[in-house]
Amino acid sequence: MTKKKIIVGITGASGSVYAKILLEKLVLLKEQIEKVVVVFSETGKKVWKYELKSEPYENISFEILENDNLFAPPASGSARFDTMLVCPCSMGTLGRIANGISNDLITRAADVILKERRKLILVTRESPISLIHINNMKTVTEAGGIICPASPSFYTLPQTIEELATTVVDRVIDLALLENDAKRWENK
Repeated sequence: MTKKKIIVGITGASGSVYAKILLEKLVLLKEQIEKVVVVFSETGKKVWKYELKSEPYENISFEILENDNLFAPPASGSARFDTMLVCPCSMGTLGRIANGISNDLITRAADVILKERRKLILVTRESPISLIHINNMKTVTEAGGIICPASPSFYTLPQTIEELATTVVDRVIDLALLENDAKRWENK
C-alpha cells in the first residue's frame, strides 16, 4: 500500500471539534501516511480557540504551515500530495475554491489538488444553505471534489459530542481511502 501525503485545511466554520478529532485519528493511522501538513485560516485559529478553549497549535503532532505562505509545498503540484481535507470548511472557503480564487495556501492547495485530479474532501458546515452555496458545491463536485457535510449519524448511539463528531470524521477517513476501525452500520 502506498502511503498518503495529506493536507488538512482548518477554516473558520464552527465545528473545530471535527478538525481536532480528524487530526487525532490521522495520528492513529500513521502507518498509512507518509506526511500530513496542517494549515489554519486566521479565523480557523480563532474559532478553534473559542470552541475548544485551547490554542490551535497545542498538541498537534504534524507540521503546521502558515496560510499566507504560497511558497509552501502544497502550493505546487510537484509536491505530489494525494489528498486534501478541509475540515471544517466555511462557505467562504468553499466559494473561493469553487471559483478558483487562490488567495491563500488553503485555497491554492485545493486548486492544485483539483487540477492534479487528486482527492479533495470539503467538510462543509452551514445550515441552512443558500442557492449560492449549493451552486458552489455543484461546481466543486463537477471539478472532482467531494462535499461531505458535517452531518453526524446517530445509529451508533453516540453518548458525547466527541462520539457524535467522530461519526463524521470516520466518513471523511473512509472517503480519503484510509483503513479505519470505525463503528459501522453492520457492527454497531
